[in-house]
Amino acid sequence: MAEAYLELGTNLGDREAYLARALALLEETDGVTLGMMSRVYCSKAWGVMEQPDFLNICVQIETSLTPHDLLAECKRIEKALGRQVRERWGPREIDIDILMMEGVDIDTPTLTIPHARLSERRFVLDPLSDIAPRWEFDGLPVSLLAESLRADEPDQVCFPDEKATQRLAELRGSSR
Repeated sequence: MAEAYLELGTNLGDREAYLARALALLEETDGVTLGMMSRVYCSKAWGVMEQPDFLNICVQIETSLTPHDLLAECKRIEKALGRQVRERWGPREIDIDILMMEGVDIDTPTLTIPHARLSERRFVLDPLSDIAPRWEFDGLPVSLLAESLRADEPDQVCFPDEKATQRLAELRGSSR
């Protein structure tokens, strides 16, 4: 089993419900055991700016899947939840990205681990800092990268959303 970190994001429809359903489907996936989960963070859009705010979480998993099989499962879950193919960085029902995976450094046309833009995005680093502050990327702890990005990129709006965190916990509690 390898430790891995995923980021889930959504900015359409009932955002907390999309996150809850995605987590439930991850838990049902053979070869995946869900571990720690960050608070829910609200962030402004990245790339295409004229769209609703995102809710983002990071989760730690243990997996026996290969990186490509894990990617296939993430894409299967996105499809099961109705993700529509739209413009790059556009709105989405759900997005599941593999951020990091223990012992994996891969760069193919379909998959890059660690995630190529991990260190540029507060909506990834802030929630990842909740659950993996000491995990290193490019030789630096995630918590230090997050702190540095908050100082260097103050226009990237990202903050813990306690109301969304509470609602996600309630939805997850009612589905068990």
